[in-house]
Amino acid sequence: MTIKVGDLIPNVTLARMTADGPAETTTDEIFGGKKVVLFALPGAYTPTCSAAHLPGFVVHHDAIVAKGVDAIACLSVNDAFVMGAWGADKNADDIVMLADGSGAFTAAVGLELDLTAKHMGVRSQRYAMIVDDGVVTHLNVEQGANFEVSDAETILRLL
Repeated sequence: MTIKVGDLIPNVTLARMTADGPAETTTDEIFGGKKVVLFALPGAYTPTCSAAHLPGFVVHHDAIVAKGVDAIACLSVNDAFVMGAWGADKNADDIVMLADGSGAFTAAVGLELDLTAKHMGVRSQRYAMIVDDGVVTHLNVEQGANFEVSDAETILRLL
């Protein structure tokens, strides 16, 4: 079942890259008591994700934070090494780069995307959500290969 507005974010362990290597974090730590913009995408280094999705949130980071957002997080079904390297390559120092390596969070929110026919396995759909103290207040899921409702500009307008 797909997560929807009003639902609580499930408590799942994710990973992120630190100076000491991969470190575990939980969704309770990420979302508890905070207003967070989470955007998810099919894969680091993939065309739309690298050319537009992540860069848009880097460019609009300060404007989004100025609207009362505590953190902006990017999630993909990749490992922490890949997410850390991709974030560094895209100057995403202010974005929390979350690795959902096993797809546990993606499955828990019901937003999987089966790309096995393209040799990419099961990934995340492209979406963005606003979460306030663990509760989803906005959820914009892209249809197909579109990139129209999960971009930084749209989220900025919703805030």
